[in-house]
Amino acid sequence: MGAEADVSEGPAAKDGDPRLVDVAPRGDIILDVTFETSPETLKKCRKAAQVAAKKRGPSNRSEPPVVAQPAFHAKVRVAYRASLNALMKHSKYFANLLSNPHFQESKLITDTHARIVSQGHEPKDAEASELPWIPIADDDEATRMAGRESIFEDLLLILHGKSPKATHATMAYVTTLAITADRFDCAPVISHGLKDELKFKWPNTRTRPYRDDAGRLTDVEQTLRQKILASWLLSRPVLQASTKELILRGSRIWYTFNDAEADPDAGASWWNLSDGLEYELQYRRECILNTIASVQRHFLDLYSSRERQCKLGYDSSAACDSFQLGQMLKFLLSKNLAFLVDFSPSSLDSLPDASILDIEELLSILKQCPNYQIDKHHTNCGLRIRIEPIVDYIRAMLSSDAVFISPSDWSRNRAAISWASAKEADGDSRAEDRPGRAFAFTRALANDPRLRYENTMYAGSMAKKLFLAESWDWTPEI
Repeated sequence: MGAEADVSEGPAAKDGDPRLVDVAPRGDIILDVTFETSPETLKKCRKAAQVAAKKRGPSNRSEPPVVAQPAFHAKVRVAYRASLNALMKHSKYFANLLSNPHFQESKLITDTHARIVSQGHEPKDAEASELPWIPIADDDEATRMAGRESIFEDLLLILHGKSPKATHATMAYVTTLAITADRFDCAPVISHGLKDELKFKWPNTRTRPYRDDAGRLTDVEQTLRQKILASWLLSRPVLQASTKELILRGSRIWYTFNDAEADPDAGASWWNLSDGLEYELQYRRECILNTIASVQRHFLDLYSSRERQCKLGYDSSAACDSFQLGQMLKFLLSKNLAFLVDFSPSSLDSLPDASILDIEELLSILKQCPNYQIDKHHTNCGLRIRIEPIVDYIRAMLSSDAVFISPSDWSRNRAAISWASAKEADGDSRAEDRPGRAFAFTRALANDPRLRYENTMYAGSMAKKLFLAESWDWTPEI
């Protein structure tokens, strides 16, 4: 990147003419961009600007004056003077649009430049009004952001090897910049500019709750999703931690009865992640939740069966099994990990929304299972001694690199790493040819030393065998 840009606006625009911004003072084309913003987005952005102004508070006389609140408009037209070579070098979109003879923009540039040269001038020395004007329309459908003209200017500055005007990049700014870069096919150079020029620090969302103390939804999930979208479009490694976080924490739009139309921001790009990410992340979470739920079902079925679980020789007791079943069910019900549902349709209303159930908290609760015993002799008959190694194993598998998504793997080797693709491949095969999808938790597996370290060899394949199984046997060895 170059030094600080010397960017200045052109001569004062006449009435009705767009504002002229000299991204390249000796540029040879004009990008005539019209930014259209919906009333809903305008209302949201104005409200956000007011909240931000209140947080800043009144400025002291000894401090610089607070920047005035931006004035957002439904339609803004801005003309950017730019270099044709710079645009074509860093943007495949502009390279095709401005040089392909099948497009009228290319013919307009060729004819206009030829006319300027025939008059004895160079296009870079011509007045802005004499240069070819390339119309571009931009709406807020994907970004849900007002004031995009300044972000587009920063994008052009980076493409010209200059520093952007923004001195403090917010997550909303970076997301809009990434979406715009994706549209104009110039993400690599913008990604470097974000890192080298803006030195953007991705916000930490893991320690912030989805809901506040009053139970109201916060903007944490939106920020997390914006991180995923921007890091994916710009190929940043933060995608790995962000995708894993969304898988473990869940999403309110993954609720079975979610009403997308009731959410004013539902149409934003981050609420429906592109390139198959949305479905893949939701599917991975469902696989993990099904695996954890199978542990509860397994032991409830065991202690409900006629097979004696209490094994103390002559002291084995059916009463001990009944006692353990009752205590187990009491614990799961008290922690909202199980729910009694009968045949009445209204009983289904008691089932809660698990779309934003934190998986790490869920595993922590399972390990809190008390070690009840019917008397002093039955010390090893309870659930806790049997479930602890299972929870530890699941946690070890969650730390493997098979859970998160890396930008390089998802762009180059998607079919091989996709859990959803693995399911479809099994579904397409004949029943007799399908590999066994039963998982057995053996004593040797529980004591595997490879699981003491994160991202060890084979941990990824072991995790996929666990979470992509269709049935689980958690006590194959007694």
